[in-house]
Amino acid sequence: MTEPAGDIHLSLTPLPGAEAALAQLADQASRDLDALAHPGADWVRPLTDTAPGHVYDVAIVGAGQAGLIVGLALKREGVRNVLLLDRNPAGYEGPWDTFARMEVLRTPKTLVGAELGIPSLSVRSWFQARYGAEAWQRITWIPRRDWMRYLRWYRGIADLAIRNRIEVTGIEPAGPILEIRTAGEGGGDIVRARRIVIATGQDGGGVWAVPGMVSRELPPLAYTHSNVPIDLTRLAGKRIGVLGHGGSAFDAALAALPAGVASVDLCFRRPRLPVVNPHRWLEWSAFLTHYRELDDRTRWNVARHFETEDQPPPRHAFDRACAEPRLRIHGECPWHKIAWNGSAVEVATDRGRFAFDYVICATGVRYGLEQRPELAGIADDIALWSDRYTPAADEAHPELGKLPYLGHHFEFLEKRPGGAPWLGNIFAFNFSAFVSMGPVSTSITGHRFGVPRVVRGITSSLFLAQADAVLPSLRDFAEPEIDPDAATMYAAAPISAIAAK
Repeated sequence: MTEPAGDIHLSLTPLPGAEAALAQLADQASRDLDALAHPGADWVRPLTDTAPGHVYDVAIVGAGQAGLIVGLALKREGVRNVLLLDRNPAGYEGPWDTFARMEVLRTPKTLVGAELGIPSLSVRSWFQARYGAEAWQRITWIPRRDWMRYLRWYRGIADLAIRNRIEVTGIEPAGPILEIRTAGEGGGDIVRARRIVIATGQDGGGVWAVPGMVSRELPPLAYTHSNVPIDLTRLAGKRIGVLGHGGSAFDAALAALPAGVASVDLCFRRPRLPVVNPHRWLEWSAFLTHYRELDDRTRWNVARHFETEDQPPPRHAFDRACAEPRLRIHGECPWHKIAWNGSAVEVATDRGRFAFDYVICATGVRYGLEQRPELAGIADDIALWSDRYTPAADEAHPELGKLPYLGHHFEFLEKRPGGAPWLGNIFAFNFSAFVSMGPVSTSITGHRFGVPRVVRGITSSLFLAQADAVLPSLRDFAEPEIDPDAATMYAAAPISAIAAK
């Protein structure tokens, strides 16, 4: 499927009265949630034998799109004692208004999943309330900033407990619960929870990685990774080098041009850009629903395929880049040597030498759970793919083995049997789950399939933890359906009296 390029040129103007229409739609979505809430009772039995302080049933690390959707889905299942933690300010969770630079999402507008089966909660309903039905028909891709506006609106309807500007710096078991260490403007205390969801997005399995040759040789003022906020205004008049070939590389290059840069050179080692997007193949329901049931070798090789056969940049980004006279694209151009001469970056390549004033590395994620601050102290206990599966020599991959080998519902498993059974109470709903679970935790289109699975795992474990109360609670249930006195009267009356009535 080729990507229409016209969406980024569309002029979208909110309708008169759009804010009122969105408020009305929010009221409708709330009513729809209430109408579909049965059975709506909170059913998780509070813990009574823990240390002083509130214990949440579930804490979710990350309040971006995945965290919000999981939080609302739990709420609909009667698990409301939930807290979300996010390091960003309120309304800026996730990448959309922080470091993402694409004009439109790569996901088609027909995506579903966030709305949890409720049409009034869908991005289509939101978009049409803001811009009108005719505008929805004109677009193919959802504008990035509109997706963030939609998530802010969604957050208001979900009405979840969220703490912002808080860093999670570690997790450790404490009897029947887990303790989360926090820091930052909104942290500094211990958050206690029975279950934890790690919804930390694309870098959930490691860190955004700048190549060692760059970080070793250049001062921090001369380089950055593409997937962090960049003050583009200070790049005016500068020569920019971009290392990488994916969407984030092209987005960064194109975003730099309006800042008034002198030039941008985009370099990558491949002889040519990929032209086929294998991620489009993924979008069929049986695969996304049942991927976890595949054998280890198949799952490993599916993930390996997507690591080796990367997707191309979006067509509209590529077309714009080719049309920009200040942006030059260099294939078969790996950087062999890099140096700082005191005022500029010197780069030696197979295509000649370059001089840059600033370098942007669009070089993805370096895997390794030990690099994740929220997993400090427990990463060594988590089973990895390298612990559970050894691929054939011709199917090996140096990085995939560093990702966690997860259970059926995204839960961590222990590396050594009996060493850390409490890990089953922590659910990795982020990109680190890709090999184990498929692309259903960070992909917008995948949430429809991944969210029910992780929620089922959480509710199942909470329910089974209180299974000892099921029979006593049933036997103690004494809520009358009819008047007890009337029932007694009829039970004691002679047959002839009952017949007379």
